[in-house]
Amino acid sequence: MASEESFVVLVHHRGSIKRKTRSGVKFTDKDPLCIVVTPQTSYDDLVRSVVMKLGLEDAKRVKKFFYRIPVTVLQDTVKYDCFTISNDEDLQVMFLCRRQFPEVRTPDLLAKLVDVVSSSAGSNWNTTTLATPAGSSSRPAVASSSVPVYQPVVQAVASPSFAVDLNGSVGEYVRSRENLPNDLLGVAPLGVGDGLLGDADEDDVEPDMIDDDSGDDIGASEPALAAGGSSTGTQQYPPHFFSLDLDAMRQEGVSGHSVGFGARDAEVTAGLTEFQVGQQFQDKDEALLSVKTYNIRRGVQYKVVESDHRRYVGKCSEFGNGCTWLIRLSLRKRKGIWEVKRYNGPHTCLATSISSDHRSLDYHVISAFIMPMVRADASVSIKVLLNATAAHFGFRPTYRRVWMAKQKAIALIYGDWDESYNEIPRWVLGVQLMMPGTVAVLRTSPVRVGGQVDESQAYFHRLFWTFPSCIEAFRYCKPLVSIDGTHLYGKYGGTLLIAIAQDGNSNILPVAFALVEGENAESWTFFLSHLRQHMTPQPGLLVISDRHNGIKAALEALDGGWLPPSAYRAFCIRHVAANFALTFKGKDARRLLVNAAYAKTEVEFDYRFDILRSEDPAMCEWANRIDYSLWTQHRDERRRFGHMTTNISECVNSILKGVRNLPVASLVKATYGRLAELFVCKGREAKAQMGTGQQFSQHLVKSIEANLKTARCFTLTLYDRDNSEFTVAETTPTGSFSLGTYRVSLASRTCDCGYFQALHFPCQHALACCAYSRVTWTSYVHSVYQITSVFSVYRMGFTPPIPEGFWPPYDGPTVILDPDKRRAREGRPRSTRIRTNMDEADPNRPKRCGLCHQPGHTRRSCPQLGGSSQTGGH
Repeated sequence: MASEESFVVLVHHRGSIKRKTRSGVKFTDKDPLCIVVTPQTSYDDLVRSVVMKLGLEDAKRVKKFFYRIPVTVLQDTVKYDCFTISNDEDLQVMFLCRRQFPEVRTPDLLAKLVDVVSSSAGSNWNTTTLATPAGSSSRPAVASSSVPVYQPVVQAVASPSFAVDLNGSVGEYVRSRENLPNDLLGVAPLGVGDGLLGDADEDDVEPDMIDDDSGDDIGASEPALAAGGSSTGTQQYPPHFFSLDLDAMRQEGVSGHSVGFGARDAEVTAGLTEFQVGQQFQDKDEALLSVKTYNIRRGVQYKVVESDHRRYVGKCSEFGNGCTWLIRLSLRKRKGIWEVKRYNGPHTCLATSISSDHRSLDYHVISAFIMPMVRADASVSIKVLLNATAAHFGFRPTYRRVWMAKQKAIALIYGDWDESYNEIPRWVLGVQLMMPGTVAVLRTSPVRVGGQVDESQAYFHRLFWTFPSCIEAFRYCKPLVSIDGTHLYGKYGGTLLIAIAQDGNSNILPVAFALVEGENAESWTFFLSHLRQHMTPQPGLLVISDRHNGIKAALEALDGGWLPPSAYRAFCIRHVAANFALTFKGKDARRLLVNAAYAKTEVEFDYRFDILRSEDPAMCEWANRIDYSLWTQHRDERRRFGHMTTNISECVNSILKGVRNLPVASLVKATYGRLAELFVCKGREAKAQMGTGQQFSQHLVKSIEANLKTARCFTLTLYDRDNSEFTVAETTPTGSFSLGTYRVSLASRTCDCGYFQALHFPCQHALACCAYSRVTWTSYVHSVYQITSVFSVYRMGFTPPIPEGFWPPYDGPTVILDPDKRRAREGRPRSTRIRTNMDEADPNRPKRCGLCHQPGHTRRSCPQLGGSSQTGGH
């Protein structure tokens, strides 16, 4: 019989995650399992219960759970976010949130189930077990068949990392060289397309820099834990670097070292036991964390009497007023550990005031507690971390303090912010040897001290990189590239420029990247010149972008290689419409312009343009100032393939948002892991489709089926003996009314409806002509839609990385970031968002007072505020 502490958890095992609903996050599965758990239930117990209840012990396994975590409660409305549960520490968050939010007594989980396969199934990687010291992970490291396997003499990493033994240097030049419950897997809930490219939900926009009261420099002076990043030795990388197979990436602590608060204080009742004389701690940080946690759990304050590198003394704030609590810790030099030398406890005082915050709950304590959550998901929002912290400690810290704690956790996991720039040259050397053909261009600028150049240091300026798999893949993609830029969050500013391609199955593929100081003519010239040189030498390429002047200057450079007929440019219609709306207000006018741009024939364009002219002739004059070939589909010379916006680039921006607040070296390494994941998944899909005898991509097959379903009654007339020129008269089923007549030329692959030439596969009229002529329509489909072309995009793949600990030391100048590029430490961070009419408030909406919510005045001049003051005066 279940105990009183037992409760029910709803576990969804089908469906997906629906975001941006009224309640935030919602699971679409309507038939969940009911699992009874207790606060003592472990993660493995929960996994075992779910699989056994489904009766799929030998067929399925759980990769991970997604918890519908409550974030805020406003009156009777509960807002939810998504939190990943992959171990016992994550599961404790669910138990704590259940106590923190009594309104939500029945938690919701979504279990991601996959087929049970062997550990080597579906992979061509050769695995070799490395020599593993005592206390380290026993999982095999991944090594390439073309790269020698190194026997490490240091701690083996617990996850695939990016490293190789190499020699060389880098500078301002290009180098290109030719049973179940014990396992944890994790992928995005909607498949790899969502893990890399499809998760379109927006995270909370976190400030770029929030100054702390202590003025400490986050990540600059804090000692890294065993899992922390460093420019030397091996390093563990978080799961989201590789999201297809997380068995080799489960973050575990190294023996003898604590990994965050969860490892030091794993029990729910931790911090409630008394200290003992002789109790030992590994270091001072661990000792201080225990003292702070002890006092936080009791809701009392203490003060530090003495603190240095050898001793630490703390007393109760009410010491001498009835409380005798005191603790003295000292360093034992021979053993290098800290020990409790004297202890008077417990507290005999009571809290003197009721507060929702605690002085000892600083960002160091919070950072240790949230470390497992940040390691599991670096994009976890501050609201989720804040609520988890409040549920665990019983006190609610400020948003700023939790933000600082997350930054410290990121620095410990991913490496120091400043050292991250110096890791880039080593990464360039390593990845070029690891994957021959990789192109990486690092540009630095000299450091001047007192008017003299410091040869030992160099400022990071720009970095361009792409991989040979991407270069090969682009040959089989659509002959267009979309470019966009996205700002970086974190301690230092900067912009990530991205070039995006698309295969014949409508899968988007990032093919080239650049880290630059911002979007300007020089940075875009740097990116586009190397993109043209190394990635896109094909003639007649189309570039889709916004109307940024920096892009315009780079594309119009005489020596850039982007001038017609070598390449052509097209504007994103959404950006054109946003600029249009700045001059002409109203959604209707904007909609008319967009409809005219999407018109596939000149007749349709003229019709919609006349409607726009009838609204306001000035609108047409504004549009006529832009060349029609840049923003209309009927004048694109068949180059757009139906793509009118840069949404494919902005989709990648939203996915990379989770790593944009990380140190730059981790961001660069994440591109390697994310692309490796994408190539494996999409390559498997294409190969499986080829194995079933399919000739074209799923996207094309669905489009052809849709054209056949929408086909009406056609009357065809043949005009040449070669069965290529037709007229197609479309009528109602009764033949009473004509719906239009279209000229179709199979030889030139055109139709008056415009779809045939715009999308490069037969429209419904062309399909009718093929059926009439008894010829197959497959010969009139662009080769990019063939399944063999889609498979060729992902055929090359990536080389498994080896540990960074075997990289030779970089002997060049130390790469640092210009301190002038650091974000302002004080004041509200300046927003990096380019505001358009979409961000403007409704001008017709009346202004209301923030106090009484009545129109006509503001909070400052509110009569109720004045009345209250007068009443108080009397």
